[in-house]
Amino acid sequence: MDLILVVCGAGASSTFLASRMRSLADQRGLQITARAASNFDVESRLPEARVLLVGPHLASTFPELEAVAAAHSVRAALLASSAFGPSGAAEALDQAIAMLTES
Repeated sequence: MDLILVVCGAGASSTFLASRMRSLADQRGLQITARAASNFDVESRLPEARVLLVGPHLASTFPELEAVAAAHSVRAALLASSAFGPSGAAEALDQAIAMLTES
């Protein structure tokens, strides 16, 4: 099962997004799960992940997070500003699936 790691500042908003992404993946019959993390514990969580999605409010630290992810051979992307909105989970899941299929 592929793991998508969703990161935000404290981990609260990413928890809700990851939960909605898991539900959508289940509905679509995908072997994908999503888990939340804060930007403070992301490195310890990367070894099990295939994709790192970073909340748009962390854009200023994205280059650093991307480099840490790359060191673990994990692809990283910055989420769109709409990621935490009504259709954000579907957009984020689609973004992660595209990243998984490109690798």
